[in-house]
Amino acid sequence: MYRRVLKPALFRLDAEDAHHLTLRALELASAAPAWPALARRVTAPQGAALSQTLWGQSYASPVGLAAGLDKNGVAVPAFGALGFGFLEVGTVTPLAQPGNDRPRLFRLPSDEALINRMGFNNAGGHALHARLAALGDRPAPVWVNIGKNKTTPNEEAAQDYRRGVAALYDVADAFVVNVSSPNTPGLRALQAAEDLHRLIREVLAEVERRRVRTTRRAPPVLVKLAPDLHPADFTDSVNAVLEAGAQGLIVSNTTLSRDGLTHPNRQQSGGLSGRPLTTRSTELVRAARQLTRGRVPIVGVGGIFTPEDAYAKIRAGADLVEVYSALIYEGPGLPARLNRGLARLLERDGLKHVQEAVGVDA
Repeated sequence: MYRRVLKPALFRLDAEDAHHLTLRALELASAAPAWPALARRVTAPQGAALSQTLWGQSYASPVGLAAGLDKNGVAVPAFGALGFGFLEVGTVTPLAQPGNDRPRLFRLPSDEALINRMGFNNAGGHALHARLAALGDRPAPVWVNIGKNKTTPNEEAAQDYRRGVAALYDVADAFVVNVSSPNTPGLRALQAAEDLHRLIREVLAEVERRRVRTTRRAPPVLVKLAPDLHPADFTDSVNAVLEAGAQGLIVSNTTLSRDGLTHPNRQQSGGLSGRPLTTRSTELVRAARQLTRGRVPIVGVGGIFTPEDAYAKIRAGADLVEVYSALIYEGPGLPARLNRGLARLLERDGLKHVQEAVGVDA
């Protein structure tokens, strides 16, 4: 139904208009009594083969929703109903901001890709806190992706990230430090090893400050890196993440590369996501696994359209994977298809549990 009816209709609309329309529908669906929980019984994995415990949290599936689709956490129950093992909301900044001027989101159908230059448009940390606090029982762990406001200079960026932790500590199951979006001027400079180490230490200090004031388990802190780093810089950044004490890596964010694209929208500025990142992101997951040697979990992101794509990232070293662009092209049945397909691939290879596959090709 999605491919034959809904997708053609949505693709006739401006990409951002279609995004808001879909998100509004999911927001309304989230409010429907009992529906999200009932749907999740069908879409989420039923056996133990895909379940994991990471950072003391249970993940029914390794397949998660990447940040950017539900920036303000308005449709968490509906996304949970699709069968995701975890959901990442944001990027959220301390203060609400409108983001960059429209148009700022573009489809590249012939490349199965998206280009965005959204610019961290969001309603701010306090608005997100109110929504997540009102959820009650969650369908899956909810991670919060935090960033700095556009007007905050890099010299003061750490204070914005600390404010994000302070505002959302009691509702976040994990924090993701986003220093890799190409759409906030100067942000990617924070990936430099020395600056990154200092920033992570500040974030971890704020987490610890909040932990001692409450009885709540401290949420893990993960760092999201870009796919455009020079190999030596990537190595330095990964080492900085480990030395600073972060508990995980997300590899990777959108890219500025336009290699191999065919659609006219390839000329648009912004970060590219989708199918063109499949191979590159898997290579970076493998490199990160070799550098970390399993010391922290890795989340693989970029161009996951099929169970085979997800499985390749897991075998390269990803404990978890995330999707975004493929959801636009494949529709809401994608998470359940990935779950079923991963279970079949594990069975094909004689593996009883997904952790047995993590990093076997690294």
